[in-house]
Amino acid sequence: MSFFLAMLAMWFGGAPAWAGTIERVQVRHDAIVLTFDSRVAAASGFLLGSPHRIALDVDGMAPGGDVATGGLVTGVREGARSGGARIVFDLSRPAVIAGGTFGADGRTLTLQLRTVPDAAFARAAGEGRIRFLPPFNLTDTSPPSRRYAVAQDVPLPSRRLSLPRIYGDAGRPLVVIDAGHGGFDPGAISPTSGLKEKDVTLKIAKTIRDQLLASGRVRVALTRDDDRFLVLQERYGIARKLHADLFISIHCDSVGAGDASGASIYTLSEVASDKESARLAARENKANIIAGVDLGSENPDVSSILIDLTQRETMNTSADFARLLGREAAPLMPLRPNFHKMASLMVLKAPDMPSILFETGYISNPKDADFLDSPDGRRRIAESIERAVTINFAKRVASRD
Repeated sequence: MSFFLAMLAMWFGGAPAWAGTIERVQVRHDAIVLTFDSRVAAASGFLLGSPHRIALDVDGMAPGGDVATGGLVTGVREGARSGGARIVFDLSRPAVIAGGTFGADGRTLTLQLRTVPDAAFARAAGEGRIRFLPPFNLTDTSPPSRRYAVAQDVPLPSRRLSLPRIYGDAGRPLVVIDAGHGGFDPGAISPTSGLKEKDVTLKIAKTIRDQLLASGRVRVALTRDDDRFLVLQERYGIARKLHADLFISIHCDSVGAGDASGASIYTLSEVASDKESARLAARENKANIIAGVDLGSENPDVSSILIDLTQRETMNTSADFARLLGREAAPLMPLRPNFHKMASLMVLKAPDMPSILFETGYISNPKDADFLDSPDGRRRIAESIERAVTINFAKRVASRD
């Protein structure tokens, strides 16, 4: 019995199940590639100044293995820490982590580096840790079971997008509002009332449209104004074809257990800001995959352009708007304490159009669900966005003068 209890403790404790060693550290010009002898549970990195360094903590791993420096990295030091290993990279000049990805087997981690001025390095160092999560379901590498399957007829992506109506006076900035999910994709469903995310987001989107139009300061279009399904690329594709100045995708969050509450605002990053962001990205990006059929195929150009200066400027503008929206929403509606999050969300990947995903609350929380599905709740959400949009475009005009 004591042996059985010890095994249970090891299993739930997590560290022994992932125990391994760092096999190799290689530096390839502007990238660091780490290889491990077993799958990694999680890793996180942060910046250190005076001198410029990058520190990487790897859970469940012990120091060791070959080290090769070069490029931006002049030295590598490894040491043991509680629960894993810490690796410190000495830099020849200021550089930040522009991205981090695990291999499919969870045994390699590649960090992309980008050189920056001293001031940008200092700002990035103050933002804290960047977390890297391995692929999900690492412990199950067997082929999926075929004993049970569900089939669903799905439409193919439209070769030619049907563009929606634009409301408002010509010459005004254009805001495109995207009501998440729709058609045979209900999104999250309230476990108590059966309320569907696709219905809630459409009502909210229409209320936002009406509020923005009443201000007279912008034009507005909806990606959908009825119960229809759109592929993720079609959603931001519509906004790009309309030459939108701002794209806002409306959603409701959900958790399987607990009483999570409040709104969050997501902007694009190839590295998730936390585990919750990674979970949401995995869930929302699956909207393209029904019954094993991938309805959208990401253009390689969209991925590669993420490192382009235009994309970086767009990401910064999106983050500025997210913070502005949080400030204006705070007096009107519940927000998560750390409301601004980052994730690799497909619907935000337009390279030249500021975009946010607004998780307006938790449909799995009865109190949040009642707020989201009430006229007063929709009005408060719409007023938050109207205030932020007005200030956003006023600042843009002022910066051009």
